[in-house]
Amino acid sequence: QVQLVESGGGLVQAGGSLRLSCAASGRTFARNAMGWFRQAPGKEREFVAAISFNSGTTHYQDSVKGRFTISRDNAKNTVYLQINTRKPEDTAVYYCAARRGTIATVTSQSYDYWGQGTQVTVSS
Repeated sequence: QVQLVESGGGLVQAGGSLRLSCAASGRTFARNAMGWFRQAPGKEREFVAAISFNSGTTHYQDSVKGRFTISRDNAKNTVYLQINTRKPEDTAVYYCAARRGTIATVTSQSYDYWGQGTQVTVSS
């Protein structure tokens, strides 16, 4: 069993930056691919970024490429999402997710464990 706890959300002006963290419990973190998803009000949850178990592969949603960076520290059982905001459309609840496999994927159905989410609000 893996438990995930996100932190680092908050209110930021467009053009500002935030770094989200996701701390994972359990002994398998170093073998788990990790992902970030987000859900805006009235919209479905969508993929944001994913990283393989050894950081060798990353994937990003097109709208965040060049602005968001996913990374991980296996020694700290933590995955990060650096957000350089540009627009209020980045406002959402951001969720961290872990999958039992080592390969980074972009579909929510392939993830087995989810955090509770952290709110990011971007003001114009």
